[in-house]
Amino acid sequence: MAETKELQQVKGDKPAVPKDAKARPAAKSTGKAPLDVPTGTPTVIVDDLHIVYRVYGAASDSEKGNAVNALTRILKRQGRPQMKEVHAVKGVTFVAYHGDAIGIVGRNGSGKSTLLRAIAGLLPPHKGAVYTDGQPSLLGVNAALMRELTGERNIVLGCYAMGMTPAEVREKYQEIVDFSGIDEFVQLPMSTYSSGMGARLRFAISSAKTHDVLLIDEALATGDREFRKKSEERIRQIRESAGTVFLVAHDLRVIEETCNRVIWLHKGKIRMDGDPKEVIAAYNKG
Repeated sequence: MAETKELQQVKGDKPAVPKDAKARPAAKSTGKAPLDVPTGTPTVIVDDLHIVYRVYGAASDSEKGNAVNALTRILKRQGRPQMKEVHAVKGVTFVAYHGDAIGIVGRNGSGKSTLLRAIAGLLPPHKGAVYTDGQPSLLGVNAALMRELTGERNIVLGCYAMGMTPAEVREKYQEIVDFSGIDEFVQLPMSTYSSGMGARLRFAISSAKTHDVLLIDEALATGDREFRKKSEERIRQIRESAGTVFLVAHDLRVIEETCNRVIWLHKGKIRMDGDPKEVIAAYNKG
């Protein structure tokens, strides 16, 4: 596979700088990098990424249970007639750095969630590659927790799944409960929770540990105003600890206030990548 120029630059001695990118202003020496300036170490490299889904439709009455037709297709090496390929992500290339909080915007079906799942390693590339520093963690409103178990057990198991020690779990437990706001419901099975309560608990568990790369897919959409403010502050804390955050949300205000960079996806391709205010303004006009 031929490497893109951006990937070749990242592998070299100097970090990749796209030709059309604006130079970042130099930070004053304060002993600590400011929140909106990444440290310069790449955490995610997406190199000419293509993701293709194969979607199967319903078979016609003449084909259902028809062994002759099935054998004919096998001999001729033909796919199922109703199979369609959906090219969800088309040649996406970018580099994310430590300290980046990257918002991803786009209309429904533009490939936002597909891109996050590919970065998380849940979808194999049809073409191209994704390179990550550490294990990305995907948080979505459908993140798996066990509905039959209590919130308490889900907190413990979720923290263990992220590699936390028993001592770390005990230290973080009450903080997770308080942050999620589920209070006494922590002793009840998650099947009794509303969708908002479940989403808040998932976010609280996932953000209790510092991640090298945290991918958030609409997880803030179901929270109330107070919880969204707490979530935005938590994202800032993750950035301060030199992590990288990807955020997909339809609330553009949240993205503009939380992220230092926005990628606009349109029909699976990057239409614009840059300053949040500039990209969101162009997105709203488009």
